[in-house]
Amino acid sequence: MPKKYILALDQGTTSSRSILFDRNGKPVCSKSKELKQIYPKPGWVEHDPIEIWSTQIETARQVIQSANVKADQIAGIGITNQRETTIIWERDTGRPIYNAIVWQCRRTADLCEELKRDKVDYDIRNRTGLFVDAYFSGTKIKWILDNVPDAYGRATTGDLLFGTVDSWLVYNLTGGKTHVTDYSNASRTMVFNIFDKKWDQNILDILGIPYEMLPEVHSSSEVYGYLDSDLLGGEIPISGIAGDQQASLFGQTCFEKGYGKNTYGTGCFMLMNIGEEPTLSKSGLITTIAWEINGRVEYALEGSIFIAGAVIDWLRDGLGIIHSAKDSESLALSVDDNGGVYFVPAFVGLGAPHWDMYARGTVSGLTRGSSRGHIARAALESIAYQTRDVLECIENDSGLKFSQLKVDGGAIVNTFLMQFQADMLGIPIVCSGLSETTAQGAAYLAGLSVGYWENQSELSDKWIPGKIFRPKMDYDTRERFYGQWTKAVERTKSS
Repeated sequence: MPKKYILALDQGTTSSRSILFDRNGKPVCSKSKELKQIYPKPGWVEHDPIEIWSTQIETARQVIQSANVKADQIAGIGITNQRETTIIWERDTGRPIYNAIVWQCRRTADLCEELKRDKVDYDIRNRTGLFVDAYFSGTKIKWILDNVPDAYGRATTGDLLFGTVDSWLVYNLTGGKTHVTDYSNASRTMVFNIFDKKWDQNILDILGIPYEMLPEVHSSSEVYGYLDSDLLGGEIPISGIAGDQQASLFGQTCFEKGYGKNTYGTGCFMLMNIGEEPTLSKSGLITTIAWEINGRVEYALEGSIFIAGAVIDWLRDGLGIIHSAKDSESLALSVDDNGGVYFVPAFVGLGAPHWDMYARGTVSGLTRGSSRGHIARAALESIAYQTRDVLECIENDSGLKFSQLKVDGGAIVNTFLMQFQADMLGIPIVCSGLSETTAQGAAYLAGLSVGYWENQSELSDKWIPGKIFRPKMDYDTRERFYGQWTKAVERTKSS
């Protein structure tokens, strides 16, 4: 049969999703399944690796069945994944030795402080482009090796394997035959040298991580192995991998230097393509590998905001003041303005550009007249304010200016937030015409390597903008609101 589709596996923080894409880069069928969040202690976040795998393969089976597609009609499989989340499993059996430690987990914050006291953080940053922070994989690996009996010894003999979620999925998809990752995911581990483009033995020694447990690092667009035919009824090349935010950058066709995007998900992530020369940020951003294709590595500046859409989930699940995420917009519009209320959602510390692991969320400016509407409005506004924090840093570091900002993710359907975002940045906000740009990016990478699409120029022609929001707020009002936000952030910090 002719190859009609690319299958994208999008394994995220809160769900596993599978989507079939056609030659126009459009989804023809999608299935998803929620993923259970595990909170063993305050600030700790885990997933069950078996559930990650079972939900992902279940949705893949569902989407193929629903679309009435056979395995031999699928040209390739692309994978995109929650980044930094850390899994260690047995090489021979595939059994995890501990739950996946999720990127949001702060259990290694004290270990990160020790590394800073030992003054190795500067060296790590200069090698990896990352700050020493519990966000990244390196200290998570060390924690598992230190806390699971015999783990370190077994790792040194090659009995145990480490991987981010992409590696875990590929291992299972290939029946245990393949242990790989791509450059984009490797660059998030805090043990990968983004300049030398290899695992950094110096950092591995500092953290006590055996080299033997690490996956091979490959490009973001190539055939890594083949699907075990028993899983979906035939062998399919696994031909593209990228961490979720780099995949979104690729899906938004930000192929040229100076092009960028912002994704509104559980967190909020803004990336700008800075080309083939890595630049270390002076403004609290991280430098990461965007992708490697055909021997060419491209880099990005990234601002990682830990809590964005998750603040809306908290309004629903924590406070109970809304029944669903979409209710946040109408509640925010029930008041004329924020009433002086500012909400800094530092539930798991502050990410870029502050990097304060011990900051905690605050709501300031409350009066007797404050209402549910003011809190909901302040929560939505916090997403836009944090985005401005990051955008200004990217512009300062890169010397480039955004003329507009491409955006994607679930929150782009919130017209209040998108308009306030445009007002706060003073530039147009261009929503993606397709909400699934992360999965689309993984599909594009997979399709390029098997010849399903010819080149990146062909992909650029397929990008279609959605709704555009243009700024309406006057300069003085914008700066007054933002000035109050920066004061609220300072009150939140731990020092």
